[in-house]
Amino acid sequence: METVKATETTSVVLPETRKKRRLTTDHWLAISFILPSIILIAIFVYGFIGWTGYVSLSNWNSLVPDFSFAGLKNYIYLFNDFRFQADLRNTLFFTLLFIGLVIVLGQFLAILLDQKLRGESIFRNIFFFPMALSFVVTGVVWQWLLNPSTGVNLFLKKIGLDSMWYTDTNILAGFKWGKIEFGIPVAIIAVVIAAVWQMTGFAVAMYLAGLRAIPDEIREAARIDGATELQIYRKIILPLLRPITVSVIIIMAHISLKIFDLIYAMTGPGANFVTDVPGVYMFETTFRGNYYANGAAIAIIMLLSVAIFIVPYLISSRKGES
Repeated sequence: METVKATETTSVVLPETRKKRRLTTDHWLAISFILPSIILIAIFVYGFIGWTGYVSLSNWNSLVPDFSFAGLKNYIYLFNDFRFQADLRNTLFFTLLFIGLVIVLGQFLAILLDQKLRGESIFRNIFFFPMALSFVVTGVVWQWLLNPSTGVNLFLKKIGLDSMWYTDTNILAGFKWGKIEFGIPVAIIAVVIAAVWQMTGFAVAMYLAGLRAIPDEIREAARIDGATELQIYRKIILPLLRPITVSVIIIMAHISLKIFDLIYAMTGPGANFVTDVPGVYMFETTFRGNYYANGAAIAIIMLLSVAIFIVPYLISSRKGES
């Protein structure tokens, strides 16, 4: 009897043991697949971020490495620097104008496409096409279009509306702030036009997907209650699109705060730094001036400015999922 009981017990426990072993094997197999990616991200993303932060606190501002501790000297220098103050001003107004226009145009064009217009696919392709181009290509094309002596200005000269576009050094509604004139640089508007032209298609795609996901029953119920089409969009549709608007803001802010290639290809720093941005300043400071600590400090400031938008969004997304 004892032998029979032992056999029965073994037959019951054995499948569970095999299952645990199989789960353990699958667990370690999954880890072995993602481990190389974890190691590479740890080294080439977070490791280099840490290294950049370390360099930004050093005295390495020449070809000869100098890792002696400098504290916040490089950051203090930047915030007292005329060019960096101009960069912060340009980035602020570029971001505000860029995000605002992308959202307004994205919503407007998406609502038009949602009306089931004839030839919708053609318009959709036209709006989405600029997204297939790089910012470098966009910068070169718009540089020619807005050049003071070619492109659009040839037409504007004939009707008496000649404009200097991205070579204009005037500041709209400017007032003295620190070492700079704080206001909207006229030249940055040309860069905003080029950036909006390229990225509006992304917002159109996002809003169009959101509009198509809203059930028609909601609109029909509002019409039965006597709501006009304007009221339906203002009180129902646009509030339902708010999560998409938040996503568009986060993505566009991420692009605008680290913008480099469009500015570099289209205008460069500009006269009196009216189109300069931290990305261009960091590139020239680090790889042309060999001021590695100052360049690293600019990079860390750019990282923190992007994190201000990204981190709260990620935290709220995690809370929403849980």
